[in-house]
Amino acid sequence: MDKSASKARPGPTGISIRNGPVGDAMDVDSPNGVPKRKSRGSIGQAVNYKDESDSDDGAPLAKRQKSKHKKEEPDSDDEPIAKRNGKLPPSIKDIPMGDLSDDDDEPLGTKLAQKKASIEKAAAKEAKSARASDSKTKKATPKKAVKEESDDDEPLSKPKKRQSNGAASAKKANGVKKQPESDSDVPIAKKAAKKPNAAAAKGKAAPKKAAKFEKESSKDGGDEEEEEEEFRWWDAPKKEDDSIKWTTLEHNGVIFPPPYEPLPKDVKLYYDDKPVALHVEAEEVATFFGSMLHSTQNVENEVFQKNFFNDFKDVLKKSGGAKDLDGNKVDIKDFKKLDFTKIFEYYKGLSDAKKARPAAEKKAEKAERDKVEAPFLYCKWDGRKEKVGNPRVEPPGLFRGRGEHPKTGTVKKRVMPEQITINIGKEAKVPSPPPGHKWKAVQHDNKATWLAMWQENVNGNYKYIMLAANSAVKGQADFKKFEKARELKKHIDRIRKDYTKDLKSDVMADRQRATAMYLIDRFALRAGNEKDTENEAETVGCCSLKFEHVILEEPDTVIFDFLGKDSIRFHQEVKVERQVFKNLKMFKKPPKEDGDDIFDRLTTTQLNKHLSSYMPGLTAKVFRTYNASYTMSYLLQELNIDQSSSVAEKIKLYNDCNRKVAILCNHKRTVGAGHEAQMEKLGDRIKGLKYQSWRTKQMMLDLDPKLKKKKGAEFFVLDEDLDQQWIESHQNFLVEEQKTKIEKKFEKDNEKLQAEKESKLPQKELQERLKVATELAAKFKKENKTKKVEAEGKGPTVEKLEAQIEKINGRINVLELQSADREGNKEVALGTSKINYIDPRLTVVFAAKANVPIEKFFSKTLRDKFKWAIESVGDDETWEF
Repeated sequence: MDKSASKARPGPTGISIRNGPVGDAMDVDSPNGVPKRKSRGSIGQAVNYKDESDSDDGAPLAKRQKSKHKKEEPDSDDEPIAKRNGKLPPSIKDIPMGDLSDDDDEPLGTKLAQKKASIEKAAAKEAKSARASDSKTKKATPKKAVKEESDDDEPLSKPKKRQSNGAASAKKANGVKKQPESDSDVPIAKKAAKKPNAAAAKGKAAPKKAAKFEKESSKDGGDEEEEEEEFRWWDAPKKEDDSIKWTTLEHNGVIFPPPYEPLPKDVKLYYDDKPVALHVEAEEVATFFGSMLHSTQNVENEVFQKNFFNDFKDVLKKSGGAKDLDGNKVDIKDFKKLDFTKIFEYYKGLSDAKKARPAAEKKAEKAERDKVEAPFLYCKWDGRKEKVGNPRVEPPGLFRGRGEHPKTGTVKKRVMPEQITINIGKEAKVPSPPPGHKWKAVQHDNKATWLAMWQENVNGNYKYIMLAANSAVKGQADFKKFEKARELKKHIDRIRKDYTKDLKSDVMADRQRATAMYLIDRFALRAGNEKDTENEAETVGCCSLKFEHVILEEPDTVIFDFLGKDSIRFHQEVKVERQVFKNLKMFKKPPKEDGDDIFDRLTTTQLNKHLSSYMPGLTAKVFRTYNASYTMSYLLQELNIDQSSSVAEKIKLYNDCNRKVAILCNHKRTVGAGHEAQMEKLGDRIKGLKYQSWRTKQMMLDLDPKLKKKKGAEFFVLDEDLDQQWIESHQNFLVEEQKTKIEKKFEKDNEKLQAEKESKLPQKELQERLKVATELAAKFKKENKTKKVEAEGKGPTVEKLEAQIEKINGRINVLELQSADREGNKEVALGTSKINYIDPRLTVVFAAKANVPIEKFFSKTLRDKFKWAIESVGDDETWEF
């Protein structure tokens, strides 16, 4: 718990690094190299938190003995914080976290911590103002209407069905669940097993047959235009029953991957340097591994190898095993003796040949494939044509996973029609399964938004065919998510005030809940759900944190180290309020040990039920959206946009705000393996432009030597970033680049001639064209020797060359801004914030205010996804989150 205790703690598991090195290697036999999760009921006896070295916090909360020497214990919970000898816990404003700078290699700085404090203060003020405004509106509303409205704005002292902490009644002791008060300090019982997917268990009655849904043809003329008229759902009246997603639904089912094509007879898997023959089922699994030998990060991973080999041996056993060329059985029991080289070379050859095909052939193949897939790409949803996100069933292969997933390398089996449930309208024609097969089930659930569903074998997860991101259904879901976060604005101050008070509650369950809420709100931890460790990765969130996931260092430092979403390591060192630190210390007291829950009196369900008492539908995950969007709104409003600035400068202003949001909301990522190479490449582009600018200036002197005196010698000096060695290297690069362009153009011309059934160009033509590159090399050699550059181009003039220099300098400025942005973002996931957590309407408003095209912030895909935001806000610069 403290520094001395943390030293005795085993090193972190061998998992993906976010911050800091990895210690011990992963234990393959235990998921993620950590002990299996103990259930919440694993602590059989009541926990005694008493510790003589600590304050009264350790004693049973309801029966504390007041100390006679309170003045000597400034951290006692029973005394108002303001009276503790003037000693206050560190404010967020005073947390020493380094200086804030544009260099994101530094930790979150003091200035940013102060910014967070001011943002929270502004949020509280805005929440009070919003409630006051709502209160006035309600007073002006007739009584009948008031009764129909929710009472979310009721003062927190009288919230819906909430009891004061420590109430002696037998009602909910933790503000969530009705239970006797005496049970409030008893660990939560072992969690119930997961419920089966309700959607999969629904009725399987045979649907009524109707006319088949056919893809609209362009020959339909006006009818098609009428059906494809844009549905502006954001302008449409709100449905009375929001749970009903559709009335009619028609679609053509799913696209299955092509069947496996066996290897040629001369391509074999080798074992102990001898070729072996396999049943086609085992051969297919062998090709999964053999075709990806180039992906060394996977095939050289011991966990990946072990999981693959276990599954491969199972398939071998079921399919009759392996045989040598004489028909004798071969016992494959050592992975290291397997040689997949021939398989890899075969598939690499296929790939290279496919890439080398003429453009016309590729185009024809794509057209044929598009024609086959076209009927599956759209559905009819309430009579509207809606795009399906991805109608393809996942092909078989090897599961890779993210981070250090314990099941990486496991065989993903081929999904059969018998595993797939179809969801479709009652009156629609059910799509036909492949010949000789049938669907697992057909249902007509108009409260579900998926079209087809199946369960994959690796993690037991359900996979869904959904509508595309730009569909009305997906857009409405996004809209509701951000509107819910906007609604949280009205309640955030009361929630924070309540959980701050409950950090010292006399009821242990309330204290744990308040501590969890603090961590979720302040450090953007996900709430976390219990996992079935036999079938899933050991990923956790706040409510499911284990003893070993939290290290405490006096007086207020907490180190989190656990596998978060997608098995990505969450490794953060943060400073917390003293009371939060003391609570975590209390929650870790003996007899708790590795595998035991930190919050053994709290579940995500209970936490979300408590949050819903403040606002209907409020859950822990809404805080991430709210904190990101509100923070971004606050930062953008503070900006003083200079309209005379370049577009690149305005974009950087936006990205700077986005970066702060990502840091404050903990949206981080590991530095990409290719980051340094990308930065070096970008640096070379900048230096290349500087060299081009210098050459152009030398051309000006060639035209008018007197310019050196007029403009000053400094104007013509070579940039200090460029030395002769780099210049010669860059010149060689320019020559080779010119050659490559010429050769590609030559190949393209020949492909065109071949398609038109004409004779190819002779090699002499290529050699003639390559003379341009040879002449360029000679020109550079002469310039290096004479230190003079002859003016180039048609009718060069000083004015034209000056205009060129201005354009080049503009490009240099843009690239330097991009370089600073990329370096600043190397550990920050701007995309995560911008796409998932920041209300897109904020970006639309900023683009309008700054007079920057929205295309600079949202790609075509994102513009389709956020069309509702772009068109509902438009040029309204007054919209606020």
